[in-house]
Amino acid sequence: MSRRWWVVVGLAFVAGAGWVAAKDRGGAIIAPMAARSLLLDVTAVGERLVAVGDRGHILISADRGASWRQVPAPVDVMLTSVAFADGSVGCAVGHDSVILRTSDGGESWLLVHSDPETESPLFDVAFVSPTQGFAIGAYGLFLESRDGGQSWESRTIFDGDAHLHHLSRTADGRLYVAAEQGIVLTSDDGGESWKELPSPYEGSLFGTLPLDGRALLLFGLRGHAYRSDDGGANWLEVRTGVDAMLTSACRLADGRIVLVGLAGSVLVSDDGGRSFALQQQRDRLGIASAVPTSETSIVVAGEFGVRTQQLPAGGAAAR
Repeated sequence: MSRRWWVVVGLAFVAGAGWVAAKDRGGAIIAPMAARSLLLDVTAVGERLVAVGDRGHILISADRGASWRQVPAPVDVMLTSVAFADGSVGCAVGHDSVILRTSDGGESWLLVHSDPETESPLFDVAFVSPTQGFAIGAYGLFLESRDGGQSWESRTIFDGDAHLHHLSRTADGRLYVAAEQGIVLTSDDGGESWKELPSPYEGSLFGTLPLDGRALLLFGLRGHAYRSDDGGANWLEVRTGVDAMLTSACRLADGRIVLVGLAGSVLVSDDGGRSFALQQQRDRLGIASAVPTSETSIVVAGEFGVRTQQLPAGGAAAR
């Protein structure tokens, strides 16, 4: 992988060596090659896709990733995550603790929160209802909105300053946060209170993927992945066959699970995350995020920008 990818994504995900906060210089420049710039997250909004990344770049696709157009953004800092409460309202977060909000599906964005003096980037944002959202980041930074992302208040959810990397929600409303130092937090009351779960790993964890029932997939540094059938009370290690950082996971319509990460790692499971088959991208460029667009394709964001990744047909992945 290139040095630039390791420096930028290492800061965005690991945040272990510190970083230099990028200052707001009046908004993102509309760049002809923005779709090939470093992008760290991509999400689906109805039939459209929205991607965010380096220099405040925000891109929209209306054709499942076949083409992209950049939209204006009020900051030029690194954006690390984007999520929507519904088809119109969403937020993007990033360095300098910036939070941008849109109310028109991503066409236009307003800066609603920024705190550059703390030098604490935000790493993830998620909505659990049309009005309630959470943004998490470095040194235990946890922000909550109760008005659809228009305003945000800081909270403390655990005793420590570990970097909080990713937040997910199960179908029945249980919340999980994956963090550094092997920390996994959970909430059963909509985020009002949190408790720490037993952890199978002492290194940084970068994501969870809720499965059926109480099943859960957990993943992080050096290809480490774990599966729980009881909501995180007990874990079994999943052999991924890679030692690259795993950064994101998604589930296809047919139930298959896709894990992606650095070194061009694309891992596909057709047995509920108990085993994975590797599809190594030839260029080995790092992947930061993935979203399904069909049963045989995903759109991935990373060092290369955004592109479509074809997958084997269902049943072709090794069990």
